[in-house]
Amino acid sequence: MMSSTTLLNQYFPSLTEKQMQQMNALLPLYSEWNEKINVISRKDMEQFYIHHVLHSLAIAKVCQFDAGTKIIDIGTGGGFPGIPLAIFFPEVQFTLVDAIGKKIKVVQAISEELLLTNVTAYHSRAEDIKGKFDFTVSRAVTQLETLYYYSKKLIQSTPVIKANFNGIELSRGMICLKGGDLTEEIAVLPSPVMEYDIKNCYREEFFETKKILLVNL
Repeated sequence: MMSSTTLLNQYFPSLTEKQMQQMNALLPLYSEWNEKINVISRKDMEQFYIHHVLHSLAIAKVCQFDAGTKIIDIGTGGGFPGIPLAIFFPEVQFTLVDAIGKKIKVVQAISEELLLTNVTAYHSRAEDIKGKFDFTVSRAVTQLETLYYYSKKLIQSTPVIKANFNGIELSRGMICLKGGDLTEEIAVLPSPVMEYDIKNCYREEFFETKKILLVNL
């Protein structure tokens, strides 16, 4: 099996030594917490860096965020995609929320262990969050329509350009990691959806049907 360092270097050769140390620390930290609180299935732990870290970082393959951008990870679970993205974008502010308290406990502990000063985690439902953000991110949390209306409430109306999505400049939006046939989910959204096939980023079979969706709000 390819080591996490080799795997990450293959796809993200620009990672600093500090970032690589933080990325490599994720598996032992999650393994330790998983013994106490089951946040990741055992089957997924065997492919941790592919199923969780690389999947989360697919967003970094097609999106660049300006320093100071505010991003909220809706339904973060154990911290994905928020924690890997926070490591990758240390000058971007991430708020991670989940309705399950024990999962947020893990997120808070791992963020503290990695000294991620750009991460804030809350035990909360997305609809109860009062702050305003530039982008929402999520990974297979709920239907796109539901995410859209959560995101509309959370996104601020600033027209300032904050990010670049595969060459397109954006000031705000909803970014989702999703898989499978999304035709029906996309059809009901009131705004156009940009799609990007993650298989264009990675060679692993796991990503064959995975997509990044972006809705410019």
